[in-house]
Amino acid sequence: MSRYSMPKSIHDLIPGGGHTYSKGDDQFPSNAPRFLERGEGAYVWDDQGKRYLDWTMGLRTMALGYGYKPVIEAAVRQIWKGSNFGRPSRIELEAAEDVLEVLPNADMVKFAKNGSNVTTAALKLARAYTGRELVAVCADHPFFSFDDWFIASTPCDSGIPLSTREQIKTFRYNDLDTVERLFSEFGTEIAALMMEAATSHPPNNNFLHAVSDLCRKNGVIFILDEMITGWRWHLGGAQTYFDIEPDLSAFGKAMGNGFAIAAVVGKREIMELGGLHHDKDRVFLLSATHGAETHSLAAARAVIKTYREQPVIERIWQAGKGLVESLNSAARDAGLSDHFEAFGYPCSPNFSCKDGNRVQSAEFCTLFLQEMVRNNVLINYIAPSFAHGAQEVEATAEAARNSFKVYVRALNDGVCKHLHGPPIKPVFRARN
Repeated sequence: MSRYSMPKSIHDLIPGGGHTYSKGDDQFPSNAPRFLERGEGAYVWDDQGKRYLDWTMGLRTMALGYGYKPVIEAAVRQIWKGSNFGRPSRIELEAAEDVLEVLPNADMVKFAKNGSNVTTAALKLARAYTGRELVAVCADHPFFSFDDWFIASTPCDSGIPLSTREQIKTFRYNDLDTVERLFSEFGTEIAALMMEAATSHPPNNNFLHAVSDLCRKNGVIFILDEMITGWRWHLGGAQTYFDIEPDLSAFGKAMGNGFAIAAVVGKREIMELGGLHHDKDRVFLLSATHGAETHSLAAARAVIKTYREQPVIERIWQAGKGLVESLNSAARDAGLSDHFEAFGYPCSPNFSCKDGNRVQSAEFCTLFLQEMVRNNVLINYIAPSFAHGAQEVEATAEAARNSFKVYVRALNDGVCKHLHGPPIKPVFRARN
């Protein structure tokens, strides 16, 4: 008899109960579906057949919606031709041409399967190009890689040498003084500065361009993490939207509409260090058996084609704008304007939940998520897609109106009386 013949909890077999910390039980209310089995458009179904309106959209990968046929059909056609070979396939060249055509600041591209690998590849290139070791990262941006060079800067640094942490320096978003101080102290040692162009708050006082100028002045490679912003703010990325020119960029998530593909792109003189046609020290950049699986590249090509032919970006921004306005209107109607707010860029909005003292509260955030699940909406974070329309916005607003009734009662008689499980926790914490 197999030792796995008895029914098991997923936590018995998989550390963390999943393969992405963002999907963990500690990130969701206790009534969230345990397993999601399929998706269509803006909706998902759990393993019991229950349907939910989804705003998480596969960790922001499904910018066109679940089951978008042109992408799936392109991938399936390629699978029948072969998903992997012993030499490069022509589709690798074709996909590279497509990607570089829509990214005006990039000359070369290297494909991979996930964002952590390509941000790490970008840092490796920067270190090789500059001969320096330190990296500056924005402390206000939550995640750059699962590799040691970033995780060492978080409370989850178990298993990582102290020497790795010492190579990481941090600065604050929209605070140019913190960047200037870093460069003043470590400017000749910093290989790269890595950041997102924006998250929920816009750059102030020409911040992005000022950071870019400081990088060039100090010989630091400017790396833009476009894992979330790419194919959401603009087809050409947030760098096009904000008119900035990074040396290297990392893309993924929406790039394949659910298929595993990511890319590091950038200037030829840096990228070519990972190639064969130079006489400098060789950089072993990225080498993965499945790094350029042809069906993922076919999916990415179909995604780009769809963006060119359909008003995807416009629909994403429109849906997000409508949702933010509807959620805030529902909060006002419930008398919760001081306790709940939706905010940020419409293409990638956020929300905050506050307690009776108007202080950010994990308990009240969990309560809101719990009640939204009860009303068949998953909204841990908001990733508007091409599949979200006015109907989905209104359905979410109605769910919020129902959820806010409980929120109001919790403010009056205590959140613990209404919360049916533990509050959500930060992903980065030293202990469970």
